Amino acid sequence: MSHASAVQESPATAARTAAAIFPPEANELLRSCVHCGLCLGACPTYRENGNENDSPRGRLYLMKGLADGRLTATEAVTAHLDLCLDCRACETACPSGVRYGRILESTRAMLVERKKPSWSERALRALVFKQLFTRPEALAMAAGLTRFMQRSGLRDAARAAGLVGLLPKRLRDLEAMQPEIKEEPFRANAPAVFPALGGAPKKRVAFFSGCVMDLLMGEIHRATVKVLQAHGVEVLSVHGQQCCGALAFHAGEAETGRKLARRNLEIFRGLGVDAIVNNSAGCGAALKEYGEILHGDAEAAKFSALARDVSEVLAALEPVVALKPPDASKELKVCYDEPCHLLHAQKISAQPKTVMQRIPGVAWVALPDAEFCCGAAGIYNITQPEMSRAVLARKIDALKATGADVVLTGNPGCILQIRQGCKAAGLPCEVLHPMELFARAIG
Repeated sequence: MSHASAVQESPATAARTAAAIFPPEANELLRSCVHCGLCLGACPTYRENGNENDSPRGRLYLMKGLADGRLTATEAVTAHLDLCLDCRACETACPSGVRYGRILESTRAMLVERKKPSWSERALRALVFKQLFTRPEALAMAAGLTRFMQRSGLRDAARAAGLVGLLPKRLRDLEAMQPEIKEEPFRANAPAVFPALGGAPKKRVAFFSGCVMDLLMGEIHRATVKVLQAHGVEVLSVHGQQCCGALAFHAGEAETGRKLARRNLEIFRGLGVDAIVNNSAGCGAALKEYGEILHGDAEAAKFSALARDVSEVLAALEPVVALKPPDASKELKVCYDEPCHLLHAQKISAQPKTVMQRIPGVAWVALPDAEFCCGAAGIYNITQPEMSRAVLARKIDALKATGADVVLTGNPGCILQIRQGCKAAGLPCEVLHPMELFARAIG
């Protein structure tokens, strides 16, 4: 969804608009980049095309120009911002601590406020961000239709008849990426409480199951709960929760994202838990930033302080049940790909590895460039398909070199992206969430 049709304003008007829309810390942080260039090697898009305008420091220069009113939001300017994956690898590389992700999302929100989109883009944004992701029943209907198409054989028949080939290329790519829906939605039949195994619970947590994962990847959620229980954790299944808002924030739909955040604050208030646990890198990064996004909201700050990736909780505990090799027939060769919003946004890398190394019957192999983005990046693989494929190609080449039987990564978009890339390359490996492999090891 391009920002290229933005309004042309005078520099003075643009500066006043930017000052009104940018949060104060973003304006301040825009000025903290010292242009040292250490971020260049970490940036996937700069790595691909070598264009300084498609590097973090180049984009910061453009965003500062927009905020100061020295630049107007022409197509030439916004194209470089649209091409950013928002992977935040530059934040890990930056010695000055520039919060690039917050600045980018503030800029995108400013552009959404200022631009005059075409009717088609306006309709698409309204459908996706204001109807689909804010209405759980609408998402459930879409997921139900997808499940019916898969289980009835209609999808396979449409593919065999060549009907899918008649779709526009972006829709064909989207259709190819849809996950095989193995189980019913997680919350469909979930009890209110999943008891801890091994006696009195060591911890009591609420589980954030989100939207798309809840509907399309129920098996990952069930595996996650199973692993938590096997570590002596009592898990609350919280009904009524909504999308975390991450996709809306990334796309500049800040108000929609804030509405979703406030709804989740209401649902999770007063549960008396030790943590609010999630298993999606993108969701987890958004949940931990509610306190910043909802300025001055004490409840949001409390919520973010409780938000934890599942690996953070598990790394501090030990299993209370015996574990077995996940494949009795052979030792599995397994590699781990670092999800961007776990590694770069949440600074979590050691904990998932600590937990996974408890699994017996596994030979761990290093994945070259595991810290680089796979090109999924929310809906980036739909909005920027060419760059997404180029970034993915590097990831698949690295995976080929490992000879792994199983590739693990802790984000749903990454799972789908890498799974599709492996299939297209003829790689026989499974692509799983770490909790899925661990669940197989629980006796």
